[in-house]
Amino acid sequence: MNSEAVSALIAKTPSLKAVKAKLEAMEPGSYVVHRSWGFGQIKSYDDASQRLLIDFKDKKKHPMDPAFCITTMDVLPANHLLVRKETEPKKILELIADNPAQLVVEALQAYPNNAATVIEMEITLAQVVGEDKFKKWWAVAKKAVAKDPRISVPEKKTDCYVVRDIPVSAEDEILEQFTTTRSARRRIALAEELMSATGKKDIKADLSAVLKGVADAVKDSNQLDASERLYGAAVRDDLAAYVGSDTVFEPTQASLVSVVRDLPTIAEKIPVHFQSRFLELIHATHPIESRDILFNLLKTSQGKFTTECINFLVEHDHADELAATLTRWQTEQNLRAPVLLWIVKNRHSKKFAKLLNELISPRLLSSIFFAIDYEALQAASARRIPLGDILSEDTDLISDLLSTADPETARDLANTLMLNQGFEELTKKSLLARFIKIFPKIQSLVAADAESKEEQLLVSRESYNRKVEELEIIRTKKIPENKEAIAIAREHGDLKENSEYKMAKQDQSVLMAQKTLLERDLGRARVTDFKEATTDQAGIGTIVAVKTGGKALTYTILGAWDGDADNNVISYKTALGAALLGKKVGDTVKVKTGTSDEEYTITSIARYADKN
Repeated sequence: MNSEAVSALIAKTPSLKAVKAKLEAMEPGSYVVHRSWGFGQIKSYDDASQRLLIDFKDKKKHPMDPAFCITTMDVLPANHLLVRKETEPKKILELIADNPAQLVVEALQAYPNNAATVIEMEITLAQVVGEDKFKKWWAVAKKAVAKDPRISVPEKKTDCYVVRDIPVSAEDEILEQFTTTRSARRRIALAEELMSATGKKDIKADLSAVLKGVADAVKDSNQLDASERLYGAAVRDDLAAYVGSDTVFEPTQASLVSVVRDLPTIAEKIPVHFQSRFLELIHATHPIESRDILFNLLKTSQGKFTTECINFLVEHDHADELAATLTRWQTEQNLRAPVLLWIVKNRHSKKFAKLLNELISPRLLSSIFFAIDYEALQAASARRIPLGDILSEDTDLISDLLSTADPETARDLANTLMLNQGFEELTKKSLLARFIKIFPKIQSLVAADAESKEEQLLVSRESYNRKVEELEIIRTKKIPENKEAIAIAREHGDLKENSEYKMAKQDQSVLMAQKTLLERDLGRARVTDFKEATTDQAGIGTIVAVKTGGKALTYTILGAWDGDADNNVISYKTALGAALLGKKVGDTVKVKTGTSDEEYTITSIARYADKN
């Protein structure tokens, strides 16, 4: 916009005089960012319509009112990265590839005070680098930025990246942060960063002060949990060795792992890169019982720690015991999801062939289904189940596990799959197709399942709610109580002679069967208020008066779960209810009761809905 155009706009709308400079900046060729349309370039100004014509990504020569743009659009300076991506594409690509820290410096120099928040920087850089590449690129670039003495890196996303007037080394910045923070966790993290940043440089005098700060934090802070205190002690001892100190600090790492019952809790939160050292520390602190401790930790392990435990046991000549233990856990249904996941991922590994060969069997598939069903039952939300994902994604897994199965075992497993709560229906069908490919006769299960789904159950709202409540009690109370009973019984010793354990496992089978049946029935149920019933014939939702053996009786035919013998309410699924359905006034039906046949003659039909 030239000065005449700006003057004309201000004459029309005097309040625009306060933003005259911004209007004058909206000249053809300028690059802009609009709140809704994003990055664009002003191409021209149409005097007749008093509109800017702007090229946005998906809107060419889009007309916009300059007065409206005052609050919704910013004109970018020539040194802004988005502008330079258009004017200096080769230079920007070189910085992206070879010098990300310099790219960040030049990005910041386009902002007032050479500062921008984390969010502002990431939004701009994502557009410059490309949304699809940004996440991976930024993960690497941030490390280079953190080491650059020209850039002050924020601790929080609401803080700013700043180009310093005087460069400060990474070591000095970490030391400054260490001095000012009161957080024990932060001090431990900064001490570790400092050792990484200093390399072989000799600043031991500074590190001695840091060592004391970390040692005090580990010893006295009540902010740290057991795993954080242990990790802090390890960082403290590494730092002591780095500065050449021979001081023995308390608490020692050994004392922090001395109580065996605390180790599973520590293992849950220990940093991944410290897991191997954690296992070595246990082995050194508990030389006699370390094997048993490690097996217990493996049993409840998760993620990378599962792999670390198994590698540690194998490297310390416990491979045979590990194979026997995994087999026993499978028999006892104690193979948990993380261990099962490790087994299937490593089933083709030459390193673990001897360990896993016997486990790759139909029984393992049964354990996998059990673990997936259990995890789905325990989950508070519809979260991903990694074991279920790998079963779907690894197209050879089911065929590998069924390689030694007979048709009857395969059918049982396919039926277990169809009842599993951890899979969506489409996933079940996809997995079942892999069964059918190996055992074609299993196709009959699909037909049977479809047939059962077609047969709906008509139920009242009251009876439906009772069934839902019954299922909820089984899910949230009875099954967790049974799980606890199994765990307690297992601690009593030899499972072969353990009657409490056997009874608890039997209860588990009954509960799981009850849960499955209720879920299937509720899935087939259709709630009705019985208002569709007519008096033309006996049906669901009718009151039928009959004569039988010289007596007059009245029966109310309701839903599948509505039987009440005391009040002569019968389900349409009972023998009498089914016999009466479709019959009219004057019709007679025969119903077998015990060893004799009873005759019922219908004398009248009324609607249940009209009586309530």
